Amino acid sequence: MLWTILTVLLVVFMGGPLCFFLWLRNLAKKPQHSIIRAYPYFGWIRYVLEMLGPKLRQYWFDDDNGARPFSRADYLGVVFSAKYRTDLISFGSKRDFEKPGYYIANGLFPLLKEELRVDNQEKVEGMKYKIDHEGLFFRKEHLEEDQILRWLFHEEEAIVVGVERREPWKLYGPFGASATSYGSVGENYILSTGYGCQMAGGSWLNTGEGGIAPEHLEGGADVVAQIGPGLFGFRDHEGNFSMEEFGKISSETSIKAFELKFGQGAKIQGGHLEGAKVTAKVASIRKVKEGETIISPNRFSFLRNPEEALRFIKRLQEEGGKPVGIKIVVGYRLHLDEFFEAMNRLGIYPDFITVDGSEGGSGATYKAMADTMGLPLYPALLAVVDKAHEYGIRNRFKIFASGKLIAADKIAIALAIGADAVNSARGFMMANGCIMALQCHTGKCPAGVTTTDPKQQEALVPEEKKWRVMNYIISIRQGLFALAAACGLDSPRKFTREHIVFMGADDQVRRLSELFPLPEEGPAVVDK
Repeated sequence: MLWTILTVLLVVFMGGPLCFFLWLRNLAKKPQHSIIRAYPYFGWIRYVLEMLGPKLRQYWFDDDNGARPFSRADYLGVVFSAKYRTDLISFGSKRDFEKPGYYIANGLFPLLKEELRVDNQEKVEGMKYKIDHEGLFFRKEHLEEDQILRWLFHEEEAIVVGVERREPWKLYGPFGASATSYGSVGENYILSTGYGCQMAGGSWLNTGEGGIAPEHLEGGADVVAQIGPGLFGFRDHEGNFSMEEFGKISSETSIKAFELKFGQGAKIQGGHLEGAKVTAKVASIRKVKEGETIISPNRFSFLRNPEEALRFIKRLQEEGGKPVGIKIVVGYRLHLDEFFEAMNRLGIYPDFITVDGSEGGSGATYKAMADTMGLPLYPALLAVVDKAHEYGIRNRFKIFASGKLIAADKIAIALAIGADAVNSARGFMMANGCIMALQCHTGKCPAGVTTTDPKQQEALVPEEKKWRVMNYIISIRQGLFALAAACGLDSPRKFTREHIVFMGADDQVRRLSELFPLPEEGPAVVDK
């Protein structure tokens, strides 16, 4: 009996490793991995380390300001604003002050809180986490209720989009959620973001080009319905634009505006959604086949020039009665001449222009496209604002800016350049729990953000995350008012290029108004 037991144990302990090594040698005969073919037993270590590398760098080896697309400092700034409603730091900034960059020019006599033109008359219910104890391996905290000020614009400072429409859109804050399509993100993300925007007030949610999901309307937030070249949610079963579908959507009270997606910073081409993320519900909303990878056209097939684009914009403005804008990426400022000249010639203007920088994000794109195509946000924004002044049409539309604007100081610079308001997608994703795992295109997002898989989405609980979204929005607005006060301004709406300086490599400091002075207004335009 004893010998039998010993024999079995010997077979198990010797046979298992032997089978494992034989399996490795068999795999080594395959042609795709040169290192494993040469070193069948130890070559695997290289691939294991390669797989673990990004995760180890993110948590252990990247410095606080060095990671891309967002540094640890950027990421934690959003997390602490959303979770604890604070952006306090200790000891000092980790910014490298020896590098060239933009700075905000403070005034010698900043304003007091009571001197600000802010609507803080009403406190609303809020929720934030409070840390009870933080040890080496764990943090004890609890969620507590409180009353919170919302830091809204006064009525006379509100941003009015589409003033000539039957139903203009009025904004009491400058910060909202950028385009994230249903399918790229899941229902839980849309719900928590929508509820958070509604509770914060003065904010909005852009649907992205994937059509209108029921969850977009459930939260009660202001919604910007994006229409992409694929016409998802706005097309008939043959794939053609449907004015009937457009009319149904424009009748929804939560839909405040429409945005035609002419370009996106991360990719100057159609949107991309892997088949693994095209569920039955996604397919139904987009009117496509379930499980098939979706690649949108590079542009609207029926819009081949500025004249056709502007006439289509006018048609939507008249049919829907709500603001209609466009989203563009700027390659070179001279490319804007043809478009703005056509606006003046036809007397047709979009109600807003969203300028997306090339550093903007995407759930799926190609490296060469993301790295080199289009201008980054600040120079692109300068080009659009300046050209609009040059053609005398700056007052015809509002300008929204987007592209890595997740913190109040970066947003203040965009407002100073000439933007009226700012969109952010990844900031809201981080507020919802995104850990930058870079798995957006796979449908296996560990935080439940960029997935439609019901099991994966369990990670994101809208009833909890909506408070974080609310906190993030309000923290951004409070930060903008604080920066304005430091400049001697009573509102973030009064930032100009006079309030931004650029320090070069030679330590020379110049105001943005000197580097990029606003052109003189062009001739007045007569409506046609």
